[in-house]
Amino acid sequence: LGARRAGAARVLLLDRSDFPRDKACGDGIAAHALDVLDELGVTGAVDGYPPLPALRLVAPGGGTVARTLPRPAYTVPRQVFDARLVAAAVAAGAELRRHTVRRVEIAPDRVVLDGELSARALVGADGAGSVVRRALGHPVNPDRHLALAIRGYAPAPPGPPEQLIVTSAARWPAYAWVFPIGDGRANVGYGEVLRGEPLSRAHLLDRMAALLPGVDPATVTGLRAHHLPLSTHRPAPGRGRVVLAGDALSLINPFTGEGIFYALRSGALAGAAAAGSPAEAARGYAAALGARLGTHLRHSSAAAWLARRRWVVDAVVGAAGRDERVYRTVVELGLGDGRLDARTLAAIAADVPRPRRTGSPSADTPPRH
Repeated sequence: LGARRAGAARVLLLDRSDFPRDKACGDGIAAHALDVLDELGVTGAVDGYPPLPALRLVAPGGGTVARTLPRPAYTVPRQVFDARLVAAAVAAGAELRRHTVRRVEIAPDRVVLDGELSARALVGADGAGSVVRRALGHPVNPDRHLALAIRGYAPAPPGPPEQLIVTSAARWPAYAWVFPIGDGRANVGYGEVLRGEPLSRAHLLDRMAALLPGVDPATVTGLRAHHLPLSTHRPAPGRGRVVLAGDALSLINPFTGEGIFYALRSGALAGAAAAGSPAEAARGYAAALGARLGTHLRHSSAAAWLARRRWVVDAVVGAAGRDERVYRTVVELGLGDGRLDARTLAAIAADVPRPRRTGSPSADTPPRH
């Protein structure tokens, strides 16, 4: 869509699956994602799904904040959401073809896929296991910059609809979630940052059950696991005629795991750069991405570094419970392109436990919950 709106470029959309198709994801659509779609002229992406007006966040230490979101979010299964985006792209003039890309050759004047498809520029939006990323020589994210999550669908909990995120003290950084869809079901799941040890499906399900006692594991269907390459370890946005977008560029919010807004925003910028100046697509894209998301990505990385300490997350939840402006700043940082500010940092610092001056070895270490 970004490429089509940038000019008269011919756009070929390749996917290894037919649509509609499932994709492992939390299915959360923040208002910021809809802003990008509005800019691209896409309407109806969340039609038929009721808004979720509130977010409840549980800290590792048990503290809770529940407030109305600045703007409502939605939960739309990717099987529906992605098919709607593809339909919009085709309606705008893109050609859709089922094809599994296995080999990428980068020539001075073109990019060739599998020896049979040729293009003036290539946008790699092919996910965490991106073939295009590998062709550019970039390995997958290392541990501590890569998360693993599992998601499924369960009966929605009773009560007013809200997004629920329950952080975990035992395996932090980690959290479980419940995102009601509006059709009697909820997207439920659990994920944690990898730290050099293999994580089994049984472990992920056990942790989900421990953090979500209201969800009966026997009722959960459609379980699928997926990797989340965090934005704290991004490769170069591209080279020459080839650019990366979304998960392929490690554009996953390290604070929340949100990636749909990043995917849409970076995809629109990548398409425009590729269509506008194919030979210099990477240069133009890097400049546009830096101007649009650069400061935010630095702030979100700083927030993720601070949040590696569980007591900081406890302080964030406490400050957000007292001050709605802090809550809004945290939401914008985690779901959109927000930034940290002095007021928020001061409010969080006020909630950080003070070290005890007792002379004990742990006196200067904030307590762990």
